Amino acid sequence: MAGQQRELTLRFLAEPTDVNYGGKVHGGVVMKWIDQSGYAAAVGWSGRYAVTVAVGGIRFVAPVRISDLVAVSAKLIHTGTSSMHFAIDVRARDPMGGEWRLCTHCVIVFVALDGVEGRPVAVPPWELVSEEDRRMAEYAMRVMELSKGIEQTIADFQSPLA
Repeated sequence: MAGQQRELTLRFLAEPTDVNYGGKVHGGVVMKWIDQSGYAAAVGWSGRYAVTVAVGGIRFVAPVRISDLVAVSAKLIHTGTSSMHFAIDVRARDPMGGEWRLCTHCVIVFVALDGVEGRPVAVPPWELVSEEDRRMAEYAMRVMELSKGIEQTIADFQSPLA
C-alpha cells in the first residue's frame, strides 16, 4: 500500500565490473545505486512511477572496494505535493565481518507521475512525528536550497553579458 514504506535498504556485493582503474568502485556506479534505491523507495512510498528531479549534497566520504558488502539505505525525510526527498547513505564493509563505513551520502528528490501523460501527481504526505523527523525535514530543505544556489550560480555564469 502506498505511503507505508518510509525506509528501504538494498544490499549486494560490489562486483569486479563496478571498479575503476584504481581498484575502487566508480563514482558513477555509486550514483546509479543511489538512484535505484531512491526509485524503489519513492515507488514504495507513493505507489506511482517516479522520476529523479534532483540530487543534492552528494559527498563521497570513503571508497567502496571490490567485493565489499554494500548497503544503500533510503529514508524519506520530506514530502511536497508530488515530490519525495530521501536521505541516502551508502555504507560498505568486508563481507566476512567488520564495521560498516559510510562511503557516500546525499539527498535525492523524486516526483511521482501519472501513468498516462507523465504529469506530476500528489503523493501521500509524510507526517513529522519526532524531533529527529523535524531535523531531517529541515536538513532536506537546506540541502535543496544550497543546490538551488548552485543552479543560479551556473545560470549566471552561462548567461552572456549584456
